[in-house]
Amino acid sequence: MNEAAGIYAGKDRFEARKLVVEALGREGLLLKAEEHQHAVGHCYRCKSVVEPFLSEQWFVRTKPLADRGVQAVREGRIRFVPEQWTHTYYQWMENVRDWCISRQLWWGHRIPAWTCAACGHITVASEDPSACERCGASTLAQDEDVLDTWFSSALWPFSTLGWPDKTPDLATYYPTSLLVTGFDIIFFWVSRMIMMGLEFMDDVPFREVYIHALIRDERGQKMSKSKGNVVDPLDIIDEFGADALRFTLAALTGQGRDILLGRSRIETYRFFMNKLWNASRFALMNLEGAPEGSLDPEDPLRLPDRWILRRSREVAKETTAHLSGYFYAEAARGLYDFVWSELCDWYLEMAKPALRGEEGEGRRRATQKVLRQVFRTTLLLLHPFIPFVTEELWEAFGFGARPMDQERWPEDPVNGDEESGPEMGLLQEVVRTLRNLRSEARIAPSQTVPSAQVVIPGEGRRQVVEDHKDLACLLAKVDHLVVLPRGDKPARSLVTIAPDFAAYLEVGSLLDVEAELRRLEGERAKLAKDVELCEAKLRDEKFLSRAPEEVVCKERDRMRDGKLRMARIAENLESLR
Repeated sequence: MNEAAGIYAGKDRFEARKLVVEALGREGLLLKAEEHQHAVGHCYRCKSVVEPFLSEQWFVRTKPLADRGVQAVREGRIRFVPEQWTHTYYQWMENVRDWCISRQLWWGHRIPAWTCAACGHITVASEDPSACERCGASTLAQDEDVLDTWFSSALWPFSTLGWPDKTPDLATYYPTSLLVTGFDIIFFWVSRMIMMGLEFMDDVPFREVYIHALIRDERGQKMSKSKGNVVDPLDIIDEFGADALRFTLAALTGQGRDILLGRSRIETYRFFMNKLWNASRFALMNLEGAPEGSLDPEDPLRLPDRWILRRSREVAKETTAHLSGYFYAEAARGLYDFVWSELCDWYLEMAKPALRGEEGEGRRRATQKVLRQVFRTTLLLLHPFIPFVTEELWEAFGFGARPMDQERWPEDPVNGDEESGPEMGLLQEVVRTLRNLRSEARIAPSQTVPSAQVVIPGEGRRQVVEDHKDLACLLAKVDHLVVLPRGDKPARSLVTIAPDFAAYLEVGSLLDVEAELRRLEGERAKLAKDVELCEAKLRDEKFLSRAPEEVVCKERDRMRDGKLRMARIAENLESLR
C-alpha cells in the first residue's frame, strides 16, 4: 500500500484488507461478513491477482480511421477469403472504440512523447527534441511507456520498405497482393494495417486477405502453452517429415473450418509420401534406356495411356483453379486421389505388361514416354505442397537442372480423347465387379479364377472390354474372360447385374458349393431378421416421433441395404444351384 493508505501504508494489500475489516468491526460499522463470488482478474503468466489501477494512457481516436477502412472493403478494394469474414470485419470496424496504445512493458517502441519539467507541456516528435516547443526549456523526459505491439505491427506493410522515404521498394511492393493470416487477429492486426495504410499511404496495404484455418488439438481445443497442448512442428517433422506435415495441413485446410491436428492424420499423409516414392521408384526402374522425347502421334497408345494422359491434364486444370481460388484442401485431396486411386491403383498396374515387353517394343517405348510425361506433370503439381520430396524425385527422373520452382506450371489444354474417360470407367467397373464377386466367394487373392463372363448389350461398349480383356483378366485375376452381347448364365457361377452389363464368375472348381450354399442361406436368414426389426421400428409411431431424424434415417438406410444384400444373395443362390 502507498502513502495514500495512511496507517496501512507499506502493508501488503491482502493484509491491509483484513485490518480494514477488523477496524470496521471495532467501530461498529460492519453490518455483516459473507462469502461473495466474483471474477478476479489474474495474470495469464504468473497467475497473480491483477488490481485495478487508474493511470494516464495514450489513445488513438479510431472512428475516422475505421470509417475509411470500411469504405475500402465496401468498394471492393480489399476482398476477404472466405467471404464470411467480411461480416466479422464490418462488425468490429463499425463498433470500434478509441484504442489505448500505451503499454507498461520493458520491450517495445517507446512512445515518442517528451514532457517538459518546467511547464508540463508534452512534445510529440519523430526525432528527439532538444527543447520544449512551448517554453524552450531543455529539461525534457521521454514517456516511459511503449507502443502496443499491434500499433507497431500495423505499420509493417510500409515501414519495412523505407517509409517515410519514397523508396523504390515502397513504390514496387506497396500495396502487396495478398495477406495470409488467422481470423483471431482480424481486429488486432488486419483492421489496423488497413487503417494505418489508408492514413499514411492513402492506399490499402493489400488487395486480398486469405483467412486460414486455426490449428487446434485433436479434441478441438485451441493450442496454448498454459494448456500444455501445443504440438511442436519440429517434433512432428522429426517423426513424419516436413512434407507430410505440409500436405496434412493443406489437405485439412477447408475454407471456414478449423484443423484438428493429430498424429494419426499426419501418419495418413506420410503413407501418401511413401506411396508416391514407391511409385516413382517403380517408374524409374522401368525407364532405363527410355527415349526422352515427347509423345508422337504415331506412338501406339492403348486406352489406359490415353486415359491417364487426359486425366493428368484435367487434374492440372482443376488444381490450378483450386489454388487460384484459395481452395487448398480441394487441390491437395484432388492430387492425393489422382496419385493413389488412378495413377497407382489403375494405370501402373495396367502398364506392367507393356513395360515388361509383353506387348512389343513399340508399346514398351510408348508406355515409357507416357510414364515420363505423367510423372513430370504430377511432380510439378505436387511441388507447392511437398517441395522436398518432389525436388528429390525430379532430380532422380532427370527432368531438368533448374530448381522446380523455376519450371513452367502445367497448363496443357484438355482436349481430345473425350471418350477415354467413359471407356476407362466401363473397364474399371467390370474389374471392380469381378473383384467384388471374388470377395463375396471368399476366394484367396493368390488364387486365379479359371473363367468369367461379361454380357454387354451395346456393341461399342462391348468392343471396349473385348479389346482390353487382357487387362481385365490381369487385374481381376481371371484366366479367361468371355465378352458376349447376350448369353445364358454359366453353371456354378456367381452373378452381378450392373446397370450396363452382367458379370458371371465361374467358381465351381474353387468352392465347396454345398458349403457356400449353406453359408449364403444362413446369411440371408440373418439379414431377414435385421430387416424385419428395422421395418418394425419404422412402423412404430412412437419411434418415428421421438427418435432424432438422423437415427430414423440410419434405420431406413439399414433396411434398404439389407434388402439389397438379400437380393444379391438370392441371385447367387440361384446361380450356384
